[in-house]
Amino acid sequence: MLRSVERFRMEQPAWQYDSGVPEPSAAAARTLVIDLEGALLRSELLMEALFSRPGLMLARFGAGGRPGMAALTDILARAEIDYAHLPYDSDVLNQVLAARARGEKIYLVAGRFAHHAAGIAAHLGFDGVVTPADLAAGYTLPFDRASIERIANRGSRSASPTTSSLKTWAKALRVYQYAKNTLVFVPAITAHQMNLATLGSALLAFLAFSACASGAYLMNDLLDLAADRQHPTKRHRALAAGDLPISSALLAIPALWLFAVVASLCISPVFLGVLGAYLATTIAYSLVLKRKMLVDVVTLAGLYTLRIIAGAVGVGVVLSEWLLIFSLFVFTSLALIKRFSELSMRESAGLADPSNRDYRITDLQIIAAMAAASAMNAVTVFSLYVSSSAVTPLYSRPWMLWLLNPLLLYWFGRA
Repeated sequence: MLRSVERFRMEQPAWQYDSGVPEPSAAAARTLVIDLEGALLRSELLMEALFSRPGLMLARFGAGGRPGMAALTDILARAEIDYAHLPYDSDVLNQVLAARARGEKIYLVAGRFAHHAAGIAAHLGFDGVVTPADLAAGYTLPFDRASIERIANRGSRSASPTTSSLKTWAKALRVYQYAKNTLVFVPAITAHQMNLATLGSALLAFLAFSACASGAYLMNDLLDLAADRQHPTKRHRALAAGDLPISSALLAIPALWLFAVVASLCISPVFLGVLGAYLATTIAYSLVLKRKMLVDVVTLAGLYTLRIIAGAVGVGVVLSEWLLIFSLFVFTSLALIKRFSELSMRESAGLADPSNRDYRITDLQIIAAMAAASAMNAVTVFSLYVSSSAVTPLYSRPWMLWLLNPLLLYWFGRA
């Protein structure tokens, strides 16, 4: 999408700048008018203003001392939106390019947030902005009404939450990440409690964590809209790309969390408490903790471990201390590897240090060393567990567990 915008801005017709080429006559010239919302913009301008910098928006609203919609509208009208990275419709931009090549003038139609509409028009090199009232009146237009060719609201994605495809929703909810939630089955498996009732409780716990995590992913993507759109891969996320309306995500978040609460209550109040701790930590991570060096890594490791704790609570088994310690080291290593991968990608692409993380590309080597050390500690803990008396009551041939050590060493080394 960004390439389409850059292409449009660069490929302006020669007649606009070269006085040697005659400008088309007034009789031949036409004017292309485009609805900003519903045609050019694959998003909702109100929501874009609200989530451009949500923390700053709330601070301004609180400091204004003027409650009510009027104060909020005034704050949103003055929000700082990154016009260069908004999700524009590439088909509309292509039509604009063709219109420019024919010598047509280009105007936006916007009924609200005139300041932002003017900023978008200036960024894209349009000739100006008109309101729907101007089009209706006719006599206030800066061009001949009879020459209008309009790209109107075509019932965009933002019109109805149901218009987004299942594939888009699966992408936004990150269904592929649900594999992480299978950790709730680990306590039942390691405790050798594989009966129908236990598996049923574990499955319900899996569904509760999946719904809770999906709501948290949507919230995180809303808070990171601006940063994601400047990222080489995250800009393709459903909300950042405009494939899913922001308003739909705002409706889905409480619905998902309500389902998670109901499913948790079907297990036990204690499980609901663990899930509540997971959600509170996730929200704190999205708002603050992910911007703190190493605090984000420890938090991610803790969130993974909470899944195992929840699984033990959900199926009613005693959590092994060996499993808990092993998990902490494994997940700390994986979280560090994730940070290493992100920084390595930025270094390979020649990008600057991330703006929404407290890491620098120069931190790569120390992060790699810490990831390797944590992984080796996990292997050491596993070795101590295999050689302990705790395995004797659970396994008839405990010595066979030693065969897992080379596999763990190989896997962590590859990672």
